[in-house]
Amino acid sequence: MLSSTEIREAIQASAGRQQELFEEARRVRDEHFGKTVILRGVVEITNVCRVDCDYCPMRRGNARYNDRYVMTSEDILSRAREIHAAGIDVILLQGGETPRTLAAVTKAIPAIRELYDNRVEILLNLGNLARAEYARLRRAGATSYILKHETSDPRLHLQIRKETLDSRLRCMRDLLDLGFKVGTGLISDLPGQSLDSIVQDIELAGQLGVHMCSVSPFVPAPDTPLADAPAGSLDLALNVIACLRICYPHLLVPSVSALEKADAGGQSRGLAAGANVLTVNFTGDADRGRYLIYGRQRYIVRLQHVRDIVAGAGLRTRGSVFLPTGAGRRG
Repeated sequence: MLSSTEIREAIQASAGRQQELFEEARRVRDEHFGKTVILRGVVEITNVCRVDCDYCPMRRGNARYNDRYVMTSEDILSRAREIHAAGIDVILLQGGETPRTLAAVTKAIPAIRELYDNRVEILLNLGNLARAEYARLRRAGATSYILKHETSDPRLHLQIRKETLDSRLRCMRDLLDLGFKVGTGLISDLPGQSLDSIVQDIELAGQLGVHMCSVSPFVPAPDTPLADAPAGSLDLALNVIACLRICYPHLLVPSVSALEKADAGGQSRGLAAGANVLTVNFTGDADRGRYLIYGRQRYIVRLQHVRDIVAGAGLRTRGSVFLPTGAGRRG
């Protein structure tokens, strides 16, 4: 475990020092997970959101301009069949924060579990909900949940997300208490964010006792209050990935699509920095074009792209680490 001072120095690493940092991160990853990358298949189930985050084109304030959609349970199951056919046993159902998805997701989960003969990790990313709603999803068969804190700075969190950090952390603690495998995540280089705040982001993952943590460089998106802000540094995001890996060897740390949007080859560099998860997009073409997480010009991760960069890194794909030994399928 690195000290706060060591983390602060590491996230500013460049040139030879950065390569040393990445080498150590890869060593730690390979020691704990072997030379493997976990594959996920994501279905983006809605672009409707009740939150008004300053960085997101799907923010509530844009609702009247966006071509909104909400998938049915049958739509979700159809996409799950494609993920199953691709040999991927982690299904991520992701969408804007809205209670409108709960009925469809709750109905789809048992059908997905039946499709996989129960050998599947069902991972959700649906935002802040009441504890009773999380419990309902858990009873239906959901196993994991992503709830990114985005920034650990309470003032900046409230300013940019219009909701308190405490409300987000309360949800995370509810999820952990209910037995979910929980992921958090941060945006690096948010406008107004300090290096000390990023150090606190890294340390927060350990304090919470989560199982997963992502890092996304800030992407200025059109039709948002932060559209004209400078893009986040890819190198900073990669350094944060490496620090997470070294500080918490057990964490699942994805190489996210925002790295590839930041620069071609960004996801390969994420693997080189110690990441060990990649997510393939299985949203249908029509809905994918309406899921404006970074605007219309986001990077769509395809299965062949993932296979290519995994092979290029000298790694191999594997299934969920949260399923019983031997239950996971390989891509």
